[in-house]
Amino acid sequence: MNDTSKKSKDGVEGEGSYSATRDYNERTAEFIKKGKVDQAAQDAKQAMDSSEAADLKVAEEKGKAGDPRGLDKSK
Repeated sequence: MNDTSKKSKDGVEGEGSYSATRDYNERTAEFIKKGKVDQAAQDAKQAMDSSEAADLKVAEEKGKAGDPRGLDKSK
């Protein structure tokens, strides 16, 4: 029997975590439902117009590079 929907003994779901996706989707829907999007967008714009903009851009590039925590020292 090959049931890929079952978790292994150690709780690893394999590539693509259904529970993490479900949790993300639920929290995102709740965030939208509470009407927090416009305020978050305004906060982000203010941050990008502030002294922390350079740090935010560096963090964005790290995230886009697939190493958001800066753990890959070869780069």
